[in-house]
Amino acid sequence: MKHWFVYMVRCADRSLYTGIATDVDRRVEEHNSTGNLGAKYTRARQPVNLVYSETAESRSEASKREYKIKKMTKLAKEKLITST
Repeated sequence: MKHWFVYMVRCADRSLYTGIATDVDRRVEEHNSTGNLGAKYTRARQPVNLVYSETAESRSEASKREYKIKKMTKLAKEKLITST
């Protein structure tokens, strides 16, 4: 069974980007690549570093959690990062 992950990366400008993936390491590499594989948001804010990830049982659950995290304030996101 394939697991999904919700992850956050910290961009060079100290902003946070949240996404989902089945392979977090590969996804972070894509965000840091010069091609079009990374998100448009992170392309202009490289390099990015992984600061948080959690496992989800399905893509649906990962998407729901991603949505909840994206709605958090930056302070709440920082607390989530430091709580792990």
